Amino acid sequence: MNTFLLLCLAASSLAIPTKRVEKAVPYNALLPNVTIYATGGTIAGSSSSNTDTTGYTAGSIGVQVLIDAVPEITNVSNVAGIQVANVGSGQLTPSIILDLSQKIQKSLDSGDSGAVVTHGTDTIEETSFFLDLTVNTTKPIVCVGAMRPATAISADGPMNLLQAVTLATTPKAAARGAMIILNDRIGSAFYTTKTHSNALDTFRGGDAGYLGLFLGTKPKFFFEASKATGKPFFDVSKTKELPKVDIVYAYQGLDPKAIVDAAKNGAKGIVIAAMGAGSFTKEGNAAVEEAVAEYGVQVVYSSRTGGGYVPSAGYAGGVAGGFYNPQKARYLLMLAINAGYTHEQLVEVFAQ
Repeated sequence: MNTFLLLCLAASSLAIPTKRVEKAVPYNALLPNVTIYATGGTIAGSSSSNTDTTGYTAGSIGVQVLIDAVPEITNVSNVAGIQVANVGSGQLTPSIILDLSQKIQKSLDSGDSGAVVTHGTDTIEETSFFLDLTVNTTKPIVCVGAMRPATAISADGPMNLLQAVTLATTPKAAARGAMIILNDRIGSAFYTTKTHSNALDTFRGGDAGYLGLFLGTKPKFFFEASKATGKPFFDVSKTKELPKVDIVYAYQGLDPKAIVDAAKNGAKGIVIAAMGAGSFTKEGNAAVEEAVAEYGVQVVYSSRTGGGYVPSAGYAGGVAGGFYNPQKARYLLMLAINAGYTHEQLVEVFAQ
């Protein structure tokens, strides 16, 4: 099959957002059922040139086209596609991800063996982390993306998608929380982060490492299933809207006005992407104190370094971010505020 030609011809035939896309493929009662939730990203990206890996348009190919480009999927599972969105992942919002979480919960409760989410790599770690905290299941949830668009020579998306569906139907993948699969690497959503803007091997698990890897289409795990230490669960089944949480990045000569402005503009929580193990400027800490006192915001001190543990907050009224990077700390804080956590409970959940 000329996948490049197939995708180019079909790129204009996009699925309608939030619509379930069904194709007349014979149902195999011996195979598990998996729903693929498409959100866009590079894996659904296209360009007029098959050598273009930077100037392509993300989120321009529909979910059924992605499925059709990998017919081997039908040997692994009965699949249906739902187009949740079709954008670059930077355009996704908490409301879209909340809706995605609720959809996945319903499909897994209704009998699906697993769920796959196709996603842009820029924010895939945020979405997978959110799903890890909000979908109550032991069934596999697999987020998958690509570093090359679907129209590129040697596109990585098709194999990544096949591996994602395979992982979602693998019994040994159960009870591991949400996962990210790219470039043969299986990572925990709780720990995995993007570390390189361009490289195929961009996703790393930091100190926690990987859960396993793929040898062709066979997943190999390094250890038995276990739960990430301190991982909480938040029931969002009845949540309509999540509270606003902003991130303020620390740097030399920071204008602390950004912190108070965030609170003025409706943020219920603020994450400080602090220096080192939580260091912040005196002026910044003073602004945090003002925002907490005047607006009642909750403030978490994370680290901009990309690794390590933040043991204490720069201001006594703040919360130490522990192992959570700023983008994951933001969603954890958002969910905790939504659940009505007290300051003391926030301190406890971030310290795990």
